[in-house]
Amino acid sequence: MTYQMIEFSVEAGVATIALNRPDRRNAMSDEMRGEFVSALQIVAGDKAIRALVLTGRGSAFCAGGDISGMKRRLDAPPGEVAFNGWSRQQGVHHAQSLLLNLPKPTIAAVNGAAAGLGADTALACDFVIGSEHAKFTWSYIKRGLIPDGGGLYFLPRRVGLARAKELIFSGRMVEAGEALALGILDRTAPSGELLSAAQAWAVEVAQGSATALALGKKILNESFERSAHEIFDLGSQAQAICYTSAEHREAVLAFLAKSSAKE
Repeated sequence: MTYQMIEFSVEAGVATIALNRPDRRNAMSDEMRGEFVSALQIVAGDKAIRALVLTGRGSAFCAGGDISGMKRRLDAPPGEVAFNGWSRQQGVHHAQSLLLNLPKPTIAAVNGAAAGLGADTALACDFVIGSEHAKFTWSYIKRGLIPDGGGLYFLPRRVGLARAKELIFSGRMVEAGEALALGILDRTAPSGELLSAAQAWAVEVAQGSATALALGKKILNESFERSAHEIFDLGSQAQAICYTSAEHREAVLAFLAKSSAKE
């Protein structure tokens, strides 16, 4: 597929998606979201792809939702505003859910501002690395809104409930140093090395069994909402699948052969 608003590439088993509307600070339009969803579906379905890095071109990671969508909402007849908004939300949530539930490790390489939906999208990834130019704001409150891209879910899990409330209620900017201290960023890298550092990290975290990674990620994503007993049950089911995987069999046979050679 030919993309106009994102760049999509695969190297050494790592897919890289770069949001590519630098003149709009990579604001997420409906058209860009459609391309983003298409690329995520390819990543999810291609067994040769073991991890994903998400970044932005230009000076920003993602400035949030495209302003044209806000204008269309204001221009719509009053009786259509709610349903139009609900319909658009389904597209936003579909994209965020695909990213969150991708059965492979995901890393956001935040090269600049991640605002509103952009900040939510970064935190939908498993890990976040940022350059010295990275900064985050959950600025929805300044438009009379609440986070609608998962920030209400992701941010408290990163920084705790009270801090998440403070950041969402104020909509203030969080610079890279504070973001690292708070746990919004997991790592930092110089701007010129950010993408290569993210891609190297992706190779590192994707070395294990693809089966175990996918199943473990799914359970971990649910672990705050479920009881220990439920996690035990889910773990038992997942482990039964792992027992039958080619990766497990090959690893055990290699271990046994190595042990026998030492005897």
